[in-house]
Amino acid sequence: MPELAVSREKVSFLIEKAHEFDVKDLPVDEESGSNPSDDAEVNVLQDDGCDSVAAEMASFIRALNEDEQIDLVALMWLGRGDGTIDEWEDLRSQAAERRNGYRNPRWETVRYLLGEPLLGDLLAEGLDKFGISWVDEAPTP
Repeated sequence: MPELAVSREKVSFLIEKAHEFDVKDLPVDEESGSNPSDDAEVNVLQDDGCDSVAAEMASFIRALNEDEQIDLVALMWLGRGDGTIDEWEDLRSQAAERRNGYRNPRWETVRYLLGEPLLGDLLAEGLDKFGISWVDEAPTP
């Protein structure tokens, strides 16, 4: 079984934060006098750059070392089904190659990961393929 450069605790933290990010609610404007059926349901979640969970995740990922960032991307790909556990070294090599192609690897890796829908679920699935349960070591709020 291959080894991960990023710890289960770090991945668990990101899974928790990604799940928090995925379940954001719309801001409620009690004074609007409108409802979704009247306004063609135009109120949607928008990223206005002020999301504290996204900022926390970005800061956390940016602080990881290069090997940890590479493993995080490869782990997400593994969870997405882009390869198998037997192809881990290939996934990791592809992630490293992609990262090396970035002009600003730390920032662009963050942008890439945070742009992936269901990031938390994919990371959890990737850990599962390693036989690691992220729930056992989930951080407490």
